[in-house]
Amino acid sequence: MENDARTVEWTGEGLRLLDQTVLPGRVEHVVVDDVAALVDAIRRLVVRGAPALGVAGAFGVAIAVRQAAREGWDDAGRDAAIARVRQARPTAVNLAAGVDRVRPYVAKGADAVAAEAQALLDEDVRGNRAIGAFGADWILARAGDRPLRILTHCNAGALATAGWGTALGVVRELHARGRVEMVYADETRPLLQGARLTAWELDRAGIPCAVQADGAAPSTILRGLADVAVIGADRIAANGDTANKIGSVGVALACHAAGIPMVVAAPWSTVDLAVPDGAGIPIEERPAAEILSWGGARTAPDGVGAHNPAFDVTPARLVTALVTETGVLEVSAGVTPAQRAAENP
Repeated sequence: MENDARTVEWTGEGLRLLDQTVLPGRVEHVVVDDVAALVDAIRRLVVRGAPALGVAGAFGVAIAVRQAAREGWDDAGRDAAIARVRQARPTAVNLAAGVDRVRPYVAKGADAVAAEAQALLDEDVRGNRAIGAFGADWILARAGDRPLRILTHCNAGALATAGWGTALGVVRELHARGRVEMVYADETRPLLQGARLTAWELDRAGIPCAVQADGAAPSTILRGLADVAVIGADRIAANGDTANKIGSVGVALACHAAGIPMVVAAPWSTVDLAVPDGAGIPIEERPAAEILSWGGARTAPDGVGAHNPAFDVTPARLVTALVTETGVLEVSAGVTPAQRAAENP
């Protein structure tokens, strides 16, 4: 899939978002030109994935500046709207980072903000290509230069980024080199990002894949059916603890038991050096209806509550390698993001 579906696109007046809530059945777009609509789109997962949220957040500042001028807001009202965008979802650090990157341009106007947001988008695409190359090189050097069976969890492809993808960027690079035998795509409960989105991307790219239940992933690994697991991340602590979609810890534990690599692929912007370890990563609690009902019909008894964390945190000791656009850190061997940052201030 050389020509990625554009997840986030600036129209000059607002954002055109690929609506990921209706894939794969329909390909539709949502156009937003006010802050309330963007916050709603972020919370409903119309746009999702840490890097894509960073880009959307940056353009969201431009939307806030335009709306403030259009509706006569004072600076306090504008800044409050920007804060609403920044806080729309708590776990993915890229959303706040995207907002913070373009804030210095607010005084110059919406066009200046949008130009910097576009620069962030372009950087993300280039960075994803680098992640793909670094990850493929590292995996082939250790797993063998042969067709591989790869397991992935949730969606960390072009749909989760500005283009190409992080975890799926590695898979796509391996595929381009003729080194993919099969991809096991965990369906990803409760919203099926693996079944709906990852499988959609892999199918479009002509990459062999099979969707499996999340609960099947550890067995697939322990039965020797996978050579490597590659996942994305929403926030990475200074010590290498990694927050990703709920269910990632089970994949990591199985990889550790089976002795195969557990690879995290994410841009350096996903690293939060201000958070020492995973205990400091906020975990988003999603609405109960996501797991108590399906297709509008309740699937659990009335009166039963829900525990619906959107993410879990994989301890650094279970992360074999962290691949960023700057290279590979062998985290479980003690090479932490904090250490790398100290060496390259």
